[in-house]
This record gives sequence, structure tokens and C-alpha cells, in this order.
Amino acid sequence: MYPGGEQVFNLTYEFKLKPTQAQVTIFEQWLERCRRVWNYALAERKDWYKSRSCPINACSIMSEYIMPADAPRPTIASQCKSLTKARSEIPALGEVQSQVLQQVLRAVEGAFVSMWERNHGFPRFKKPGRMRSFVFPQLGVNPVQGSRVKLPKIGWVQFRQSRPIPEGCTIKQARVVKRVSGWYVMLTLQWDVSVPQILPHGDMIGVDVGLTNFVATSNGLTVKHPKFFVDAERKLKLLQQRVSRKKLGSNNWRKAQRKVAKLHEYIANRRKDWHWKLAHQLCDGVGAVFVEDLNLIGLARAMLGKHCLDASWGQFFQILEQCCFKRGVFFMKVDSRKTSQICPNCGHETGKKDLSERTHHCSNCGYATDRDVAAAQVVLSRGCAAVGHTVKMLSEGKVVGLPLIKESPSL
Repeated sequence: MYPGGEQVFNLTYEFKLKPTQAQVTIFEQWLERCRRVWNYALAERKDWYKSRSCPINACSIMSEYIMPADAPRPTIASQCKSLTKARSEIPALGEVQSQVLQQVLRAVEGAFVSMWERNHGFPRFKKPGRMRSFVFPQLGVNPVQGSRVKLPKIGWVQFRQSRPIPEGCTIKQARVVKRVSGWYVMLTLQWDVSVPQILPHGDMIGVDVGLTNFVATSNGLTVKHPKFFVDAERKLKLLQQRVSRKKLGSNNWRKAQRKVAKLHEYIANRRKDWHWKLAHQLCDGVGAVFVEDLNLIGLARAMLGKHCLDASWGQFFQILEQCCFKRGVFFMKVDSRKTSQICPNCGHETGKKDLSERTHHCSNCGYATDRDVAAAQVVLSRGCAAVGHTVKMLSEGKVVGLPLIKESPSL
């Protein structure tokens, strides 16, 4: 069964800020205080967990966390209450808008939830410069006028209005982000309308991703993998060597670090732009797109982890899902197990293939095609079965999804 129901229509618009020097100073101070709140809240939770993880019949040689046995586990509610008391005692915290600091505590809570539920690593402390954004969960009435936005406790800040903000929407929150190219604001817009769930219709395609072919579709399209990070690796190595030769904390060290950050941002922007263009190309003329539900964390930790991270399949799937939503195309993830070991024509399991074997050949029915295309056709078959459709094999070796035709009852 494909998901049904309705969902709230939200969009995030990103604009580049043009703050004054005084506003930049405020931004920097707020980021530093948010970083300190993050580290304090994380240390409080970490100490509580460490005090409960020691053996009951022995003590460690170096040190021991001593806490009362009845001390409650730090939660977001208790830490928000402690934050209120700290803001009245520490003037520096009182200068920051209260909800901004509360969002930092919510982020700490979200990091632990991701560790428990999504197999992420243990949250880490942030050194100076690592905190790069803060959030205003609520804005005042008419926070945007022309090409300026009103941020609580900061005031009006100019921004470059690269596209108009649609009418009839409500600005729910604003996130101020620091990047090497400048300061940005991300405005979350919400409409008081419910958008119905998109249903599968028209032509359908299955998409298989890989390292040789970044994308292979069930209708025979293959797109080579552009190695954005690998292409810039030589220049990145040179810039990082220059950073290591500078005196730590000097102005020349900061300039060299800035060049490294600019190159990383350039690589990320190239990759994201290419993902958007490819997503629009896949959505042309189709009504449903099925992709593999991959274990991206496991792939990133494997032997080819660097190349998997360079491909950034997780970002591509998010962009493809957004593109499908905007263009009215159904999007769904299906099981990715053994997609390269099953014949899409007869369903016979051909066994595991070596990575050097790039052609699928079925010994049962004789069907032969590109290995990645065959995997995409298996993805399409599983997607069509999940939404109650069937597939049809064409003479060119392509697979097309068709509505499932039920037999009429006999008279």
C-alpha cells in the first residue's frame, strides 16, 4: 500500500544576508554562546551516563564519576529550567534571545535521539568555530518587508532577495547560518492548505545508484558518476599542507583555513547543483519514481566510504523526493536486497556477481542487459508490486510500469 492522507505544505527559502559590522559582531557572539550552552548541556548528560556505566564491584584506577544514585537523568525540560536560572545569573546569556538557546537544547536532545534510533555516533563537543547556525522558532508580525527581515533582539537585517516570497504564506521560523561565503537566512514558509498525497500514475521508472554509473534507470538510461571531491583532491591537499605550515591561530593560518573552506563549499555547491539537474531530468515525462532504500551509514563506513560520501546518495534521494513533490510525481523507496542478483524478466536468482562483471545474463531465460539497468528493472518491479501495478517487458529490454488489470467476474 502506498501512503495516503494529507500533509502540510512547507517550503524553505534561502537568502544571503547583508548585515552591518555591528550585526556581524552580534551574530558571532550569539554563536559562541550557543556553542557554550551546547557543550555544557552535553557534558551534563555525558557525566550522568558515565556515572551509570562503571562496574558495581570495582572502581576505575584514574577517576570515577560520583553522582547520587537518585539523580534524575538530564532531560530537555530540566535543562530548560536550569537555563532560565543561568540567564538570570550570567549577563552574557541574558543578551541572547531565550528561544534561541532553547533550540540549542532541543538540538542536543535530537542528537541523542539520532544516536539511539538512527545509529548515529555519540554527540561530540564543539570547539570554537564549529557552531555555525542558530534558530528563531518564532518571529513577530510581518517579519519580512521588502528586502529586509526583522530578527528578535537584533532588529532589521538586509538580505539579497533573489526570488520573491509568495503571498498568503506564514513565516514560521528563521535560521541564521554562517558560511565561508557569508551569512545566510533560511525562512520556513507555511501555507494554510493541505496538499493531497500524490498517487502513482503514467509511466514509471526504477532507479539504481552506484559508483560506476551514478544512476541507471529501468528504461536504459545510464549516467556516469562525476567525482567532484576526487577531482579537487590534489588542490585540497595543497591547501591543507599550507594550513599545517602556518602558526596555529595566526592571521595567515586563518586565511589558509578560509581557502580550504571555500574549496569545500565549491565542491558541495557543484554536487548539489548537479543533483538538482539530474533529478529534474528523471522526473521528465514520468508519473512515479522508485529508488532503493539503502543503508547509507553502512556504505559510508565500508572500504569505498570516501567514494560513497562523494556520490552523496542520501542528498540525491532527498532532492529527488522534493523534485517529485514539486512536479506531481509519485516517489517511493523499496527494498534494496539482492537487486543485482535477480533476473527482472523471469525472477530467477542468478547469484552474486563480481564488481568487474558489468553485464547481466540470465541462464534460465537468456535475458541479457546492463547490470545496473537490470537492477533498476528489479527496483521497478518491486515498486509496482507495492502500489498494485504490474510491469511489461519491451523488445528493447526496457521495463514499463502498467496499472494492474483485474479480471472481471464470470457471469
